[in-house]
Amino acid sequence: MRGEILGLERRRFWHDEDKLEIVTSVGVGGATVTQVAQRHEITRQQVYAWRHELKKKGLWSPDAGALFFPLDIPDAAGVPVPQPPVAETAPPGAVELRLRGGRCLQFDSAMDPAALTSLIRAVEAA
Repeated sequence: MRGEILGLERRRFWHDEDKLEIVTSVGVGGATVTQVAQRHEITRQQVYAWRHELKKKGLWSPDAGALFFPLDIPDAAGVPVPQPPVAETAPPGAVELRLRGGRCLQFDSAMDPAALTSLIRAVEAA
């Protein structure tokens, strides 16, 4: 079999800012890694490699889009926590709560506050 070279292979240089923009575009508007890679004419593996490289450099974190809310839990057991009145209820969503010692709780936002408080206290006491 005879092969013919048609031209020089295209090799591109990507700056960290460009890589970061591409990596963070995954998931925006439901875009998959495959769709983002095709849009930028790169392979899926390149997106994953850049994600790993940027994470090692400290430029990208999977939690970058996470929202953290301060939570103050009273120490006295059995003391009811006053809840402000809720005008509108938002649709339930997944919530991740990071506790001391690297522990993490994942629960639905519609979880009963009293049950959640009991669960947090049990996990903290363990």
